[in-house]
Amino acid sequence: MSDRNLNVLFVCTGNSARSVLAEGLMNHLGATRFRAFSAGSSPTGVVNPFALATLAQLGMPVDGFRSKSWSEFEGPGAPALDFVFTVCDNAAGEVCPIWPGQPMTAHWGVPDPAAVTGTDDAKRRAFMTAAVVLRRRIELLLALPLHRLERLSLQRELDDIGKATPPADGV
Repeated sequence: MSDRNLNVLFVCTGNSARSVLAEGLMNHLGATRFRAFSAGSSPTGVVNPFALATLAQLGMPVDGFRSKSWSEFEGPGAPALDFVFTVCDNAAGEVCPIWPGQPMTAHWGVPDPAAVTGTDDAKRRAFMTAAVVLRRRIELLLALPLHRLERLSLQRELDDIGKATPPADGV
């Protein structure tokens, strides 16, 4: 991998919850090495307020997030992507665009916190749970010796990270 910051795209269907959480977490935790974006195959056009509240609770900035289409990352002028991670099963099963530059891809599926019904407390817990899982996976990626791994080894590591669960003590 190069010495420049690496670009990561987190993809979900609606780009309102999980992918936004992942974008915020990666930009905060990996700020010196990574630049994260998020997008959706069928964006809702609105970022879920519980996603922003969760990021704020974790002490992260919440400005500048928007629900957008993955088509913004396909054409000329789009950032060169190094990694693309699907964070929902629907997006993983869809035919994704051909990403310029052939970035590394993996599925890091997380249950949809926006699908949780009930009290606001139940929804807050679901969003925090999703954030904890994503944070753990991002931390595992950040711990990899990217400059020393060959492409096939890195792909195995990325796939394994997608199966990782956080430690019992959470964040």
